[in-house]
Amino acid sequence: MKLHELKGSGKERNRVGRGMASGNGKTSGRGHKGQKARSGGGTRPGFEGGQMPLFQRLPKRGFTNINRKEYTIVNLETLNRFEDGTEVTPELLLETGTVSKVKAGVKVLGNGKLDKKLTVKAQKFSASAKEAIEAAGGQTEVI
Repeated sequence: MKLHELKGSGKERNRVGRGMASGNGKTSGRGHKGQKARSGGGTRPGFEGGQMPLFQRLPKRGFTNINRKEYTIVNLETLNRFEDGTEVTPELLLETGTVSKVKAGVKVLGNGKLDKKLTVKAQKFSASAKEAIEAAGGQTEVI
């Protein structure tokens, strides 16, 4: 294989300002004068020609807490897949594929019914989940 036999090198790039014969000489495809013809010309994203931009016209409400922690949610019914006496940890949940990723931690919610006696270790528990786990004979531990 030689260099000239290579395929996929694509189209040659357009070299502007290289004479009238190139088709992009003189003004280099920028037209005559105007804002877009100048170096550094053009407007910022969202600029609407001096009209009040859309993002400024819309009402703003509330705020976003930058310190917000988002927990990965696990319901009681999903914990039934583990054997009796298993110690359920966030690492085990990841390994078994019960959850795809642990965000700031795991929160166990009381949706569904738990039939197994488990030791559950998580960052947070809802009151109903804690109650149901202990009613099934298991234990809860906040990490």
